Amino acid sequence: MISQIAGVDVSRETMADLEVFARLAAKWTRKINLISRNTSDDIWDRHIVDSVQLYQYAPTLFQNWVDLGSGGGFPGIVMAILGKTKQPKAQFILIESDQRKAAFLQTAARELSLRVDVIAKRIDDVAPQEADVVSARALAPLSTLLGMASRHLSPDGVALLPKGRQVKQEIAEARKSWCFRLEDRASFTDPQACILAIQRIEPRGQ
Repeated sequence: MISQIAGVDVSRETMADLEVFARLAAKWTRKINLISRNTSDDIWDRHIVDSVQLYQYAPTLFQNWVDLGSGGGFPGIVMAILGKTKQPKAQFILIESDQRKAAFLQTAARELSLRVDVIAKRIDDVAPQEADVVSARALAPLSTLLGMASRHLSPDGVALLPKGRQVKQEIAEARKSWCFRLEDRASFTDPQACILAIQRIEPRGQ
């Protein structure tokens, strides 16, 4: 049986894993600040569904996906759950410097049998990953994110970056320092938000 979440086909097994992860994240949030307490009661729509929508914009045959500042696993663990059936040979690398959050990510990956490596370091301290896909959610302004993403992307890779209502200003500011190819996609969960698919990131002037 196939369901659909935010435009992505999801099997019954994947749906079950997403539900397990939602419960696990809610449980850990009572101990450490994985997600805002204001959104913990609405974790499915605000975090699970909002993360799931990124998957449809990834290349069909990606092999490695790097999630920056993974925090509570949104979208990194959610992407790995989807990839478990859709792209079972792909590897997901989650970079999170907070040791407690990294421990949660490792626990989630183990309990859900995901192909996930958690790197508990600062993003700039991690060796370049040559990723097919880089994602980051609610981490930093776009001009900062592009520097982080370009470090870890392969030359043909794509950065998938959810952004909110200030996106136009962030894009304009980022273009002062960076050249890049951009496609923006409407968000399924917020009419004032979008997902930026960015490629060919180069510092301006080079």
